Amino acid sequence: MDPLVLGALVAVSTVIVLFSGVSVAVGLLIVSAGFLMIFDGMRSLELMPEILFGKLDNFALLSIPMFIIMGASIASTRAGADLYEALERWLTRVPGGLVISNLGACALFAAMSGSSPATCAAIGKMGIPEMRKRGYPDGVAAGSIAAGGTLGILIPPSVTMIVYGIATETSIGRLFLAGVIPGLMLVGLFMAWSLYSTWKTGSARLLTAGSYTWRQRLEILPRVLPFIGIIIGVLYAMYGGIATPSETAAVGALLCLIIAMLIYKLWSPKALWHVLRDSTKESVMILFIIAAAGVFSYMLSSLFITQSIAEWIGTLDVNRWVLMGTVNVFLLIAGFFLPPVAVILMAAPILLPIITTAGFDPIWFAVVLTINMEIGLISPPVGLNLYVINGIAPDISLKTILKGSLPFVACMVIAIILLCLFPGLATWLPDAVMGPSF
Repeated sequence: MDPLVLGALVAVSTVIVLFSGVSVAVGLLIVSAGFLMIFDGMRSLELMPEILFGKLDNFALLSIPMFIIMGASIASTRAGADLYEALERWLTRVPGGLVISNLGACALFAAMSGSSPATCAAIGKMGIPEMRKRGYPDGVAAGSIAAGGTLGILIPPSVTMIVYGIATETSIGRLFLAGVIPGLMLVGLFMAWSLYSTWKTGSARLLTAGSYTWRQRLEILPRVLPFIGIIIGVLYAMYGGIATPSETAAVGALLCLIIAMLIYKLWSPKALWHVLRDSTKESVMILFIIAAAGVFSYMLSSLFITQSIAEWIGTLDVNRWVLMGTVNVFLLIAGFFLPPVAVILMAAPILLPIITTAGFDPIWFAVVLTINMEIGLISPPVGLNLYVINGIAPDISLKTILKGSLPFVACMVIAIILLCLFPGLATWLPDAVMGPSF
C-alpha cells in the first residue's frame, strides 16, 4: 500500500481510537500494534516492549517529575494568593492595576508551577471575585485568568518544552530561553487588551479603588520572593553551566518543598502525601504518553510513513509560509481535542522533517507550536482552562467565559504572526546566551 494512503489510514484510525474514550497512551499503543501487526507481521510486535521502555531510558526525563513536584508544592500553598495580593498592593494606584496584577500573577505563578490549570485555580480564586467586585466585566475577569493560565506551558521552566526537546532531540536550555521573550510579549498583549476592554466598557473609573501603606506593601514580599528566587536560581544554574536541567529541577523541587514547609507550615504528612501523590500521577501519565509515542513514532518510521510525507511535502511547489500556515491550522485543530503533551509527541516525528526541510528553525517552531497549544487550552470542546474557571466561578456561564477568552485567542494569533515576521523574538536570546546553533 502507498505510504501516503497508509498515513491517512493511521490518522483516521488514531482519531477514532482517541475519541472512543481510551487514554492517549493506550490509544497510541493500540493503533501502533494494529498497524505493525497487519503491515509488518507479528514479529514486529516483539520489539514493542523494548521500544516502550527504551524511550524512557533517558536521563533528561528525570526533569519532568522534578519540575512537576516543584509546581505541586507551590500550588498546594497560598503562594498564588500571596503573589496576587502582593502585586495588587503594589499596582493598586496604576490605572487598570487590578487586571495587570492578575495577569502578572498568572505569569509569575505559571513560571513557578508550569501548570496552566493550577495557575487558573490559584490566581482565579482570589482574582475573579475581586475584579467583579471592582466593576470589571465578567468576560474580562474570567477571560484574563483563563488566558493568563496558558502561560504555564510557555514561560520557563516548562514541562511542554522539555517534552518537545526530548521528542525532537533539541536543547532544553535553548527551548527555555526561546520562551522568555514571546512569553513576556504575550503578557503585554493580554494586558493591553484587558485595559482597552475595561476602558471601552466604561469601568475605568473603578480600576484604582483601594490603597495600601508602604508597610502593607512590604510585609507580604517575604512570602513570595523566595519562590521567585528559586526560579531565578534554577535558570541561572542551568544557563551558567553549573548543572544540567535534571539536576537543577531536582534541587528546585527540594527547595520548593522546604520553603512550603517553612513559610506555609506544610508540615502535615497528609498534605505532603497529597503533593507527592498528585505529582506521581501526573508524572506517570506524561511518561506513559512519551513511551507510547515512541512506539507510535517507530510504527510511522517502520512503515515509511514519516519519510514519505516529508518527501511529498518537499516536492510540493508551494511557498514555505503557506506550508507553515497549513501546519498551524493542523496544530490548532489538534489542540482543540488533545492535551499539549500528546500533540507534541504525536506530531513532532512528522512535522520536524517538514519544517526543517522548509528552512524553519526548530527552536522557533517550538514556540509557535506552544502558542498553538495555548489556544487549545481556552478553546472548546476540550478547553481545560475554561472548565477550571467555570468551577471557580460557577455563576459565570461557559458562554461568557468563552466570549471573554476569544480576544485573548486573537492576541495569541497576533503573537504567532509577530513571530513569523520577527523570528528573532524566539531565537535571539538563546543565541545570545548559549551561542549560535548550527
